Amino acid sequence: MSDGMRFETRAIHAGQEPDPTTGAAVVPIHQTSTFVQEAVARHKGYEYSRTDNPTRRAVETCLAALEGAPHAISFASGMAAIATLALTLKPGDRVILPDDVYGGTYRLFSQVTEGLGIGLETVDMTDLEQVTAVTAEGADLVFAETPTNPLLKILDLRALAEAAHVADALLAVDNTFATPFIQRPLELAADVVVYSGTKYLGGHSDLVVGSLATANEELAGRLRWLQNSVGAVPGPFDAWLLLRGLKTLAVRMKSHCSGAMMIARWLDEQDSVEIVHYPGLPGWPGHELATVQMAASGEPLYGGMVSFSTSSEERALAICERTRLFFLAESLGGVESLIEHPARMTHASVAGSPLAVPASLVRLSVGIEHPDDLIADLERAFA
Repeated sequence: MSDGMRFETRAIHAGQEPDPTTGAAVVPIHQTSTFVQEAVARHKGYEYSRTDNPTRRAVETCLAALEGAPHAISFASGMAAIATLALTLKPGDRVILPDDVYGGTYRLFSQVTEGLGIGLETVDMTDLEQVTAVTAEGADLVFAETPTNPLLKILDLRALAEAAHVADALLAVDNTFATPFIQRPLELAADVVVYSGTKYLGGHSDLVVGSLATANEELAGRLRWLQNSVGAVPGPFDAWLLLRGLKTLAVRMKSHCSGAMMIARWLDEQDSVEIVHYPGLPGWPGHELATVQMAASGEPLYGGMVSFSTSSEERALAICERTRLFFLAESLGGVESLIEHPARMTHASVAGSPLAVPASLVRLSVGIEHPDDLIADLERAFA
């Protein structure tokens, strides 16, 4: 049903035909663990909800359509998705991570899979010469984020894919910050795209879910087998919530991005702000690349995440604790705005490591409230 349709239409219709039994316009929540079989080993396509479920199949069909991929596999969280991807590796394999990556991702590869004999190397992925040198020493999975979390570096996905493929490695891209509305890594030669659907895809801070999408048939089969074997799957209600969120993804992302741009410009004018991290600012390293790479919607959009550095950790903490509309909380991508201190919150797991983030850094997830109200809230906090 999605052939030839634009993104906004696919988000509402892909995998979401009216229920054939009742005519319900919204996909039902098939809240069941098992399915009655007509005879031994003869059923209607479903046996057990860990293996497959009609509501989950609907959201996976929609996710695949939005990504422009034949395959999407959903999981209980973004980290469950990444962990399942990691299970495709074997002892002796080597993973390459950015030196600015989500703390949970680094923790998985540095403290969990390294114990299974899988090597790890971190590199500044904005420096393609470094990437080429590291992958030339051997690589099996190059795992990228762009924009990165929390410093919002912009990575050249086509160049990273080339470096990975020369080394006979896969390129996986965590596209959580950008979403498929803004950036589609598979169209830029990536092999698999990763999402924490908890964030922008769901969009309402009311579920935890993850997904992988790929056009690689062999990899898709392996991931589907692992999904069933490991069992870290979303429940039917979570799948239904994600479907609900996807319907408004396009309109929400436009609002997130326009608000973030206004706030980034305001922050850039504040004497007490030392640096504003936002790819939409013309002076930001990677701005020109982002303008081309983050334009899947037909126009450049730079995301709803902004971070900035202040004069000290004490001032950063004070700002975080004084906002009222920006809720002090971890996570991101919901309709409500959030503020947090990465060094002590989302990235505490990398404290003391080469990936440690500056203590003076504040991260904003700009919601869809009116930007003038959000700027007024920051003005109060700064004062």
